[in-house]
Amino acid sequence: MQKKVAVILSGCGVYDGAEIHESVLTLLRLDQRGAQVQCFAPDIAQHHVINHLTGEEMPESRNVLIESARIARGEVKDIREANADDFDALIIPGGFGSAKNLSDLALQGHACQVQAGLLELAEAFAEAGKPVGLICITPALAAKI
Repeated sequence: MQKKVAVILSGCGVYDGAEIHESVLTLLRLDQRGAQVQCFAPDIAQHHVINHLTGEEMPESRNVLIESARIARGEVKDIREANADDFDALIIPGGFGSAKNLSDLALQGHACQVQAGLLELAEAFAEAGKPVGLICITPALAAKI
């Protein structure tokens, strides 16, 4: 039986979005194992934009859903469309987007809040007893789910 996995992306780029290696390797391995994958991301503005060459903040704005489409090759949906009943597992790759876009962990530390769409989805997976995979920095959000 083919497993259905929801993957949540937080933009594109280790410093202000989803970590590209973690995201791509997660998607590759799920594909190699025959899983049916659907990527999701919140349709919100990024916390900020970082120049990945210099590490400096840039004076521009970007959208998390649109940036996530770079990794998902356009196959990404708004997280508000995700339903835990439609999937067997949830995976969230790391990158600072988890701490800046999927939550405010980078700003608030242990007092952080998880983005509403992600919180609702992750809680539904947890309540259903379905696996939730958190990669790199993302496990720091587990206590809030």
